[in-house]
Amino acid sequence: MIDDEAAPHDLELRSFGRRRGRKLSARQERLLAELAPRVRPDLAHPAPADVATLFGAPVQQVWLEIGFGGAEHLAWQARHHPHVGIIGCEPFEEGVVKALTLIEDEKLANILVHADDVRPLLRWLPAGSLDRAFVLFPDPWPKARHRKRRLVGTPLLDQLARAMKPGGELRLGTDIGDYARTMLAALMRHPQFRWTATRAADWRYRPEDWPQTRYEAKALREGRRCTYLRFVRV
Repeated sequence: MIDDEAAPHDLELRSFGRRRGRKLSARQERLLAELAPRVRPDLAHPAPADVATLFGAPVQQVWLEIGFGGAEHLAWQARHHPHVGIIGCEPFEEGVVKALTLIEDEKLANILVHADDVRPLLRWLPAGSLDRAFVLFPDPWPKARHRKRRLVGTPLLDQLARAMKPGGELRLGTDIGDYARTMLAALMRHPQFRWTATRAADWRYRPEDWPQTRYEAKALREGRRCTYLRFVRV
């Protein structure tokens, strides 16, 4: 039975599948035990007014990547923008340890890792704290009965709109045509996001500062067309 007094977020459907895959190595276990707590936003305490202070290096902007997968895009952006702090969210343990390995090996002090659902993090962040957000190739939940679990929709966009600064950029990518259409429809209806595209090439091709992920590479190998959407928070 559903509690009528439950908060709306208590009723959120999980937008991801399993959390664990293969057995971790000894090093990966160590990274989870020792490094993960040091680079994790602590949602048990109130967020600082300036979230840039969460990072181990001075940063001028804060970006968010939702579902970073193998961390290729996350690490590329951190390397190429050392004065930007990036919070990466990924509930799948194998992806988390990949990010932790890159953080340790490359001494990337401008990455934080939230190893869980992004929605509690978005509620925790102060309003207007993010300069950019990425949702790249989220779980497509292709079966019709599962589509209600898709992450990108009006509830997530409302949370992103609150957490992002006016003028901030939201980037989304998918290789599933139906998901691209529903993403675009939700964003076009949302009063706080404006599509930047002026020609077909703008959603058919990635800009140079948008590196390929392994999921995108797999989609292209399998002959699926990818869609790249860029919106501005107004």
